[in-house]
Amino acid sequence: MPEKLIDIKEVPLNNNCPECYNTKGLHLLFKQKVVETAFYKAITSEIHHELNCKTCETAIYPEQWTDDIDRVVDYQKKVFVPKTPFRKIKQITWALIAGGLSIIGIGVSVFVL
Repeated sequence: MPEKLIDIKEVPLNNNCPECYNTKGLHLLFKQKVVETAFYKAITSEIHHELNCKTCETAIYPEQWTDDIDRVVDYQKKVFVPKTPFRKIKQITWALIAGGLSIIGIGVSVFVL
């Protein structure tokens, strides 16, 4: 089952980077999990977030966050609106369902007659 994360929203932060101390480089990225198989495609309600500095090109992990960064990230998590979870059945699944129902219908009609 291939799973991937799609980017939903990127928020620039004005906090100091813990690595390079630049105030213009921090970006908080929200991602949502997508599962795609041969039979269906689904967007789940599972949300991931990551904090990166575009100036020094480093990932900022929660252990490195200052209290200010932690507060801003918590606020952005509350404000963030994810895509609604859904499951879309692909055409091959519909064809298998229709084929199965037709076989059952033919079998019942032959058995009854």
